Amino acid sequence: MVQDVITFYSDEGYRESLRAACEAFGRGGLVVFPTETVYGVGARADMPAAVDRLRRVKQRADEQPFTVHIGRRDDVDRFVPKVSAMARRLIRRGWPGPITILFPVNAVGDAPIVQELGTDVASALYHEGLVGLRCPDDDRARDLLNEAGGPVVAASANVAGQPAPRNVAEVLRTLEGKVDVVLDGGPTRLSVPSTIVEFNGTGYRVLRPGVYDEASLRRLTALNLLFVCTGNTCRSPMAAALCGQVLAERVGGQADALAARGVAVRSCGVFAAGGAPASAEAVEVMQRRGLDVSGHRSQPLSPELVNQADHIFVMTQSHWDSVVRSMPSAKDRCRLLCDGEVDDPIGGPVERYAQCAAQLEAGLRERLKEVEI
Repeated sequence: MVQDVITFYSDEGYRESLRAACEAFGRGGLVVFPTETVYGVGARADMPAAVDRLRRVKQRADEQPFTVHIGRRDDVDRFVPKVSAMARRLIRRGWPGPITILFPVNAVGDAPIVQELGTDVASALYHEGLVGLRCPDDDRARDLLNEAGGPVVAASANVAGQPAPRNVAEVLRTLEGKVDVVLDGGPTRLSVPSTIVEFNGTGYRVLRPGVYDEASLRRLTALNLLFVCTGNTCRSPMAAALCGQVLAERVGGQADALAARGVAVRSCGVFAAGGAPASAEAVEVMQRRGLDVSGHRSQPLSPELVNQADHIFVMTQSHWDSVVRSMPSAKDRCRLLCDGEVDDPIGGPVERYAQCAAQLEAGLRERLKEVEI
């Protein structure tokens, strides 16, 4: 076999390198390419002979599936008809990146890629109701995948049982003469295999540790809700406490049930001084509702809090202005909690706080309908 090893890490000849690799894919060939973790070897999934050849070269058992590699994270919707909210958060925060995600697909025929290419391609993409997807954090790999002319399945560029290769020299030790094109992108950046995560109906499990550990995955999959008022001593801490109560009702549990689903509820204030307790009136009104905010301590609005939040709920238009001014990219994630502004009860009697809490709860029950856990 004539095997081309093509330089793939300089501007000179870059487009020609891509073209040669894509032409090899189109002929049913096997292409080795770099990712941020290890080198991969891939084939067009819509070419059964190419997939069979990839399996023989890898010496992989027939029942062991390959991972679909995609060049754009939004391409997940072509392969998975229904992506859970938690998986969607991991995609948004972790892709492109060193995470392989296994998605459950109960109705393979509903997947747009199957409707587009026909049921014959399904066996190369899906296995026992699952499809594994990876969107690598390497611009060259994503360019290749986007221009391949069809879906690409791939695995590490080594014979089964051998170490995953981190450079072309390691690739050629086991695959020389067995593939059509080798794109030499130099040493891989991370040199550690991707983390493999499998989602189910309510959460996920880690099948293979990699770049990300359990704590990192919890951060990446968390649902972060942020409530913003002025001083962070009454309206926003009451809203955060009520939010936890409303969401717990939805999942049929207590606060620990929300934590198990990766839900984090926070509050802050646009003019808050750090460390102030909730007002005595707010504490009393929440106690009437079986909620405890006595341990609350105020914190100021910060870019970090805004950046972490999936949904930001504010009390007034001026709060919205402050959030968006601090981080313009938050515009689409930030909205008023209630249809009308929530007036500050500070300085008023306890009953004014009670009225405020009732308004907050009404707003929450409407807004949280839009929040997927």
